[in-house]
Parts: sequence; structure tokens; C-alpha cells
Amino acid sequence: MPTPGIDEILALAASVSLLAGWRLYVCVLATGLAMRFGVVPLPDHLAALRVLASPWVIGVAGIAAVAEFLADKVAWIDSLWDAVHTFIRPLGGAMLALAIVDPGNPQWQVIAFLLGGSAALLAHGGKAGARAMVNASPEPFSNIAVSSVEDVASSGLLFLAFHNPVTAGGIALVLLAIAFGLLLLARHVLRRLFGRTPARVDSARPQSGQIIPPE
Repeated sequence: MPTPGIDEILALAASVSLLAGWRLYVCVLATGLAMRFGVVPLPDHLAALRVLASPWVIGVAGIAAVAEFLADKVAWIDSLWDAVHTFIRPLGGAMLALAIVDPGNPQWQVIAFLLGGSAALLAHGGKAGARAMVNASPEPFSNIAVSSVEDVASSGLLFLAFHNPVTAGGIALVLLAIAFGLLLLARHVLRRLFGRTPARVDSARPQSGQIIPPE
């Protein structure tokens, strides 16, 4: 397999980091399984990722992925899970990006680490904000449907990104746009929910000079 250029490598690192903000353990598990069974033949510059094909790493990632899969289907557990992983997913995304970039180029590794962590944090923020709105629904079906879409999309896009580094750039741009859109949507909804409260309180207060009749 020909070695991709630095632009394709960074695009791959960006797409994997963004996906890690959604499903960190699925990213680790799917990458490890694909490498172990030869589905994704990695070039030499991705040799650092071969540690993910270790049976121990696959086993731990599999257990964590199953736990996340189950937790993600229950609204209040999903919200708690996202809160805890606010620190874990960005670090995981940064480490995955660090492993993808050629270790012989420390400058690009530093850039990949910083951008990978930021990308994973952005994707996580968009996901957590959107899921917080979905989780507020009293019925469980919308939460389960959205969670299942995340599972399938994360696995499929991860395979596509590794299989075609050129496509990874487009995937990264789409994920970035989705993450920004989800953040803006969550901000808009929160402003509508909490922005009206002061107006209601102010309307209930007596105006200056207004006489309140005795009860």
C-alpha cells in the first residue's frame, strides 16, 4: 500500500479523532479487529496502531464498548456517561491521532495531538448536547434510535476512513459540520428554555407606581 501524504494522514487522524468523540471504545475495538483479521491493511507509517490488535486491548475495548452500548440506550445513564467521558474521549482522540502520525516527525505529532484532542472534545460536546435534548423526552424510543444510528455511523465511517485516506478528509469535514451544528442547536434550545424565565418573573412584578389591591 503506498504511503499517504501528510495531508491524507492528518485527514485520517482528524476523522478518527472526531469519531472518538462519539464512540471512543468502538473506534479502538473496530480498528483492532480490522487490523487483526486483515480487513484494513495498514501501511508502515501506522505501525504504532498495531498495538490495538492485541487480544488484551481488543478484550478491554470490547467490554467497554458493550458497556457504552448498553449505557447509551438509557437516558439518565447516557447523560452521566457523557459527563464522565468529557475528559476521557478528548484524551483518547488525541492518543489515536498521535499514533496515526509518523513518529519520525515530532512537530506533526504535537500538532496531531493538540488537534486530535480538540476535535474529539468538539465532537463529544456536540453529541452530549444533542443527546441531552433527546434524553429529556419521556419516551425511550427516540433515545434508542439516535443511539443506534451513532453506533452504525461510527463503525461504518471509521472503516471507510481507514480504507480510503482521501475520503477521510471529507468525512472529517462532514463530522466537523455536524458537531458545530449540534452545538448551535443545543445552544439555541437551551436559550429558548431558560431565556424565558426572567421575562415571566419580570411580568409578575408590580410596575413602578402600580397599586396592588388588598386581598
